[in-house]
Amino acid sequence: MTVLDVRHLHKSFGSIAAVSDVSFSIEAGEVFTIIGPNGAGKTTTLEMIEGLQTPDQGEVTINGLSWKQHGDAIKQLIGVQPQSSAMYDLLTVYENLDVFASFYHKSISAERIMELINLTDHRNKRVKNLSGGQKQRLAIGLALVNDPEILFLDEPTTGLDPQARRNIWDIVLRLKELGKTTILTTHYMEEADILSDRVCIIDQGKVIANDTPRNLIQQLTKEREINLSFIQGESALSAMIETSKQLPAVNRVNVEGAHLKVWSTKPEETLYHLLEAISKRGYEVDQIAIKDMSLEDVFISFTGKEWRD
Repeated sequence: MTVLDVRHLHKSFGSIAAVSDVSFSIEAGEVFTIIGPNGAGKTTTLEMIEGLQTPDQGEVTINGLSWKQHGDAIKQLIGVQPQSSAMYDLLTVYENLDVFASFYHKSISAERIMELINLTDHRNKRVKNLSGGQKQRLAIGLALVNDPEILFLDEPTTGLDPQARRNIWDIVLRLKELGKTTILTTHYMEEADILSDRVCIIDQGKVIANDTPRNLIQQLTKEREINLSFIQGESALSAMIETSKQLPAVNRVNVEGAHLKVWSTKPEETLYHLLEAISKRGYEVDQIAIKDMSLEDVFISFTGKEWRD
């Protein structure tokens, strides 16, 4: 079931077109991640979906409701992760949740939310005394107080250490198990790959790709890279270059330093033949790896820009 439908959104600020004809839809229970270069239009798109910006053209519908006609009703259906500045620093975790719950017609108990975001042991700690990761978990908890159907998380792990980041991932995956629909923006490719059912790449105000992480990678190329190095060093490397070029399914061969790199559309079969040839010649492999294409490769291919955390 489609819970969010974005149709032909446009938004300009003066002579600058921030968003140009963005369209996509999101199904119930999905984790839908929006990524793109800085200035691509991600934040403006998200703000129009959340009702914080009015589109110049286009429409956003949530559960069939539009912001123009049903704004108050939509506010009860969505949860938006507030930035730290939106919290009350001198109030405790429990008190912040209690205050935010009072803004809505219905709410989840503070105890249940603290359990979901793993802050039960810190219920009486003031916000100003929380760590960065704890504040981010509370921000997600505040977005959950009204038991929303759609949750918006805008770069929830930015600036966190690896362990704190993974704590946030666990929360997102737990919410998915509970059937929540989550729209996420992130600067971390690994995060998008692990959490997302679909990834939407926006660049220059337009959607340039929208699919599952695996399908996006498969669209990019069927090739995979085999990387080999040898105990015998250059002598084995030189001998294996021509052998590699003659193997079926091999498209190209390259040497970088002490490593032989072979790109094949059938990497497992190619590796089998390579190892057979290496063994017959009496060489020994020092290191071996088959490298998958990644979302970062997809991002660079579609946008022509290097990814930056």
